[in-house]
Amino acid sequence: MSSTQTSVKTHSLISDFKEITKMRLSISVVFSSLTGYLLGIDTVDFKTLVLLAVGGYLMVGASNSFNQIIEKDLDALMDRTKDRPVPAGRMSVNTAFIIASIFTLLGIIVLYTINPKTAMFGAVSIFIYACVYTPLKTKTPLSVFVGAIPGAIPFMLGWVAATNSFGIEPGVLFMWQFFWQFPHFWAIGWFLFDDYKKGGFFMLPTGKQDKGTAVQIIMYTVWTILVSIIPAFGVTGKLFLTPLAAVLVFLFGLVMLYYAILLFKKMTALAAKQLMLASVSYITLIQIIYVLDKFLR
Repeated sequence: MSSTQTSVKTHSLISDFKEITKMRLSISVVFSSLTGYLLGIDTVDFKTLVLLAVGGYLMVGASNSFNQIIEKDLDALMDRTKDRPVPAGRMSVNTAFIIASIFTLLGIIVLYTINPKTAMFGAVSIFIYACVYTPLKTKTPLSVFVGAIPGAIPFMLGWVAATNSFGIEPGVLFMWQFFWQFPHFWAIGWFLFDDYKKGGFFMLPTGKQDKGTAVQIIMYTVWTILVSIIPAFGVTGKLFLTPLAAVLVFLFGLVMLYYAILLFKKMTALAAKQLMLASVSYITLIQIIYVLDKFLR
């Protein structure tokens, strides 16, 4: 085999590995975990920070790998997923299963070295995502509700990793990211409606791109905004926001709400995509504000 062929094969393997673990999504989830950790600690322990990042990536990568194994036949039907390693035939189911299993085992071990509670929540996240959420996606729109549970665990996980305890603070972080996922994923379900339909996935709450779905997107966006500013009222223990930070959080929330209302008015795939992008910007910026507010006040 020539060096050029070896280079191409290596590049393909790396690309497939990134795809089976959904690297960009996994990194964004790790970012949430690290944010939760920084909000929970008094002094940064860089060893724990690294362990949380590695363990978090392994757990999310495992969930995504199991998901792609289970949905391989349906992924082959959709334009956005048909080129994934398993449905495209570049990776066998056995190989993907070995990756998912090793990632699960190593992820639990790494998180356990932080503390047992962190490992437990990580394991629960994989179980719900792979064994409950994934099978429900072709059965009922309620799958989004179920999927929002493991999706909201990483933010909370960081706090638990920092404190080895679960209380109102990680509970609020969980609820915030839980509510945020509804407008985010419904926006995705809206502009990819036709593609999801090919795979038989039920992602929108009413099953249609209608006013009922748009109204629910607005409602959950409002809930997201309200939960995000609760720490400013001093009722969430050590999780606290200064008035200035709360105003910024609220204003960024209004931007997301604007795009949710825009979707209600226009009812187009473009408006849904704009809302999705706004939701990603929102969750990232708000987490940064929370951390900066803690360390600068």
